[in-house]
Amino acid sequence: MAVKERVGVVVSDKMEKTVVVAIESRTTHPRYGKIVVRTKRYKAHDEENQCNVGDQVRIQETRPMSKTKRWAVVDILTRAVKA
Repeated sequence: MAVKERVGVVVSDKMEKTVVVAIESRTTHPRYGKIVVRTKRYKAHDEENQCNVGDQVRIQETRPMSKTKRWAVVDILTRAVKA
């Protein structure tokens, strides 16, 4: 069985040991052919609270850790630039 992995951007880090990761998918509209951007948000487990808003991360599907949390942060690909 293949392990599901996604790459997305952290949009919230206000919870303890949890981050919200937004993943964009680009698909063409079936009738009009225009590219439509859809965003799906996943809650992911971040054990050491290392992620910050704007970081690009890879998440992996895991066992259910809470009512809505079924993903875990595997690694941080790029850090957000501090302004």
